[in-house]
Amino acid sequence: MQHFGAVRSLITLMFLALLGSCGSGSSAPGVAIAPPPPGGLDTDVQRVFTQVSFASPVGLMQAPGDNTRWFAVEQSGIIRVFDNDQNVVQGDVDVFVDIRGRVASGGERGLLGMAFHPNFAANGQVFLSYTSVGALTSIISRFTVDAGTGNLDDMSETVILSVPQENSNHNGGNIAFNPFDGFLYVGFGDGGGGGDPNERAQDTTYILGSMVRIDVNGASPYDIPSTNLFFGNAKCVDGMGTTDCPEIYAWGLRNPWRWSFDSQTGDLWVGDVGQGQWEEVDRVELGMNYGWDDREGAHCFDPAPGCLTNNVDPITEYDHGQGQSITGGFVYRGTANANLQGFYVFGDYVSGRIWAVDSTSAQGTSPTEIDITSLNISSFAQGVDGELYAVDHGGGGIYQIVDAP
Repeated sequence: MQHFGAVRSLITLMFLALLGSCGSGSSAPGVAIAPPPPGGLDTDVQRVFTQVSFASPVGLMQAPGDNTRWFAVEQSGIIRVFDNDQNVVQGDVDVFVDIRGRVASGGERGLLGMAFHPNFAANGQVFLSYTSVGALTSIISRFTVDAGTGNLDDMSETVILSVPQENSNHNGGNIAFNPFDGFLYVGFGDGGGGGDPNERAQDTTYILGSMVRIDVNGASPYDIPSTNLFFGNAKCVDGMGTTDCPEIYAWGLRNPWRWSFDSQTGDLWVGDVGQGQWEEVDRVELGMNYGWDDREGAHCFDPAPGCLTNNVDPITEYDHGQGQSITGGFVYRGTANANLQGFYVFGDYVSGRIWAVDSTSAQGTSPTEIDITSLNISSFAQGVDGELYAVDHGGGGIYQIVDAP
């Protein structure tokens, strides 16, 4: 994975095409990558469920409070389910739902996110995020389980939110419920095209370039939480409004591809994919602006120099000598790796590197490199038990984050 320019071209065709960014892949000056301390955070990735693999997987998760099964999200539009058994074989993997006929897949498009309702065991509700066929649109929908089959009923779809996309990249796509407030969060990229040409990420009359927070337990299709910054404004239709969008939780993001909540504190951790030089990790808070496209990471982008600085800098960042497409992870809350407890773990899709940063870190903290892998890390996963896994988009395998031997 050393020839970043060639790999970048391949990624453009395959998955996370970062238009207008990255040239030679030469390292930019800035934050130094800290080596792992002796006997400290150094980790390894270990292939698990070795007899199963998936086609271009972009997500892996368990239902709330249920550690008996795993659900793998394939970019083409299929979700597969299998037992949490290391001896499971490919023939035992079932289809939980297949919506390929509705999904535009390829590049950064596809079935990109899945979230179980916190009360899934009782109501059988699952929310999916995908880019639709026809007019390129990001769709957030609710589905319910068929009581007869135990699988998701593909005919039960209710569209919750529909946002037209301006380009085929930077579609974001991750969705998740905050375990503390119960609201559904959705990440949207800036609309694509290099350098945010339409300035969406800094325009709060557009949902693009933001984290959205909505209440799907109230009125149809959703209510606005009363603590959202722009609560009281009319909902944004098709992702735009005449006033600030009340759905917005935070903004100034380029492409929040993968993000998560700390299961112990509820903090929102976002890996925001960079442009030409910097990949960043943000600890996102209500009503805050995270800088794109005035700034890329903690550095001026538009204009350079002399950009606006009335925004929140990242907790950590790394330059394109280390990797070129961040994949956000999780704060480790498991028990198998005591040294990693309380650290936010994240990686890079292009270089396969994995880093960690203490979850109590202030802005500008250097990340600690904890492993170098050969994986195209499209997503991390966290089990009910708090253990962490990495999903290999290219090879289709699942790997657990374990102590280095």
